[in-house]
Amino acid sequence: MSAETQQTIPANDVDAEDHDAPANPSSSGPSKHLRMRTNTAEIDSTITHPGSVKINVKGAFIVDQDAESPKSKLGNGASYDTKDIRLPNHTAVVSHIAVDIGGSLAKLVYFSREPHSREPGGRLNFMNFETDRIDDCVEFMKELKIKQQKLNGSRPGALCVMATGGGAYKFYDKIREALGVDVLREDEMECLIIGLDFFITEIPREVFTYSEEEPMHFSEPTADIYPYLLVNIGSGVSMIKVSGPREFQRVGGTSLGGGTLWGLLSLLTGSRTFDEMLGMAERGDNSKVDMLVGDIYGTDYGKIGLKSTTIASSFGKVFKMKREAEREAEDSGGLANGDTESESQSQSASSPGIQNLPEPSSSKKEPPFSAPDISRSLLYAISNNIGQIAYLQSEKHKLSTIYFGGSFIRGHRQTMNTLSYAIKFWSNGEKEAYFLRHEGYLGAVGAFLKRQPRNWGRRGSFEEEFGLGTEARNELRSVEREE
Repeated sequence: MSAETQQTIPANDVDAEDHDAPANPSSSGPSKHLRMRTNTAEIDSTITHPGSVKINVKGAFIVDQDAESPKSKLGNGASYDTKDIRLPNHTAVVSHIAVDIGGSLAKLVYFSREPHSREPGGRLNFMNFETDRIDDCVEFMKELKIKQQKLNGSRPGALCVMATGGGAYKFYDKIREALGVDVLREDEMECLIIGLDFFITEIPREVFTYSEEEPMHFSEPTADIYPYLLVNIGSGVSMIKVSGPREFQRVGGTSLGGGTLWGLLSLLTGSRTFDEMLGMAERGDNSKVDMLVGDIYGTDYGKIGLKSTTIASSFGKVFKMKREAEREAEDSGGLANGDTESESQSQSASSPGIQNLPEPSSSKKEPPFSAPDISRSLLYAISNNIGQIAYLQSEKHKLSTIYFGGSFIRGHRQTMNTLSYAIKFWSNGEKEAYFLRHEGYLGAVGAFLKRQPRNWGRRGSFEEEFGLGTEARNELRSVEREE
């Protein structure tokens, strides 16, 4: 990023912005420098490499589900995130979409006009597909290509796809051949940072802290954001130290992430979707599976700050309960050689999924724990592990602000509460975990913002023609006539 574009203006300043004047009269000149460009090549370079991306977010707000939002579950295997971002003052053409393809999910972002409305502006839409169903995602992008003129006013065939994540390389040929359009691949880490910086500086009611006492406490957008630690939890976990705009370093991570939870629970419970697993965790009781401090001490261990409900050992009760059940079975003769029922149980247990085990008869004891109990225990185990590693990385690199992103979180209260508790516990309350309402779309939004069509809402954008030379103005008017 060039030094001239590093300044970030919070959303509140945007709301008060006078578009007939410089965006920040007190600044020493970044906006003036951009407005005085007269060379077409310089303008094109700014569009291709925009530096600190500035969208005209005057009046922007997050839209809860409304009449114009598609249903959250679509028939093509997609999930539509209803938290659209309304951009009421954007009037320029948008001719691109962005997709972040990870190991588990493909996240899609696109712009559309307000249907059945004469109001100006439009909205950013957010969707995700399981990566195993990437063909469904590509098919949806083909539909967007066909509809794009109606959606955003661009010319037919003008669509460009901005792609990031590992799948941008793995599925590059598939997307390019299926859509017949340009596919621009962008660096994954850079897109994550651009997306996060945009959300935390520009969008009101996006960033929040979480606790059981105060589930969502929103933070106001601010320009003073560096340095910070981003903990991006997808299939695996990356921890990124961000020192400034596009100045970042991956400092650590762990392979135990969302893919671990998904994989183990599919084996242990037979669940097939991540949302189903989170739903089971919501209903479960981890104390039936985990060994707690209270199970060892009979009470709190106040001397070192441990409550009786603190997990001492994840899945710590399972082996003991299993051994006790085997002893009871032996005492009753249930495990005698040649016992056909024992053989049947052994065969059933070899197939994945607790639900595949034989139903207990009325004469047998109920199982000591259930699939939801296992789900909650494993969710806590992975979340606690991520939280502690994140804290240690923040200490090592002297970072006081920690943002958690990625599709693992999904706005799930138990996950957020566990991560928040871990950060507060290990830091003795000196640090907090910050979350985002669009936590899974950082990379996709970053890729979207890296493609800058003409007039795409920069403060002091080209559409104002303020300070542009004759050549640039003529080129701009020519493009507008073509559109």
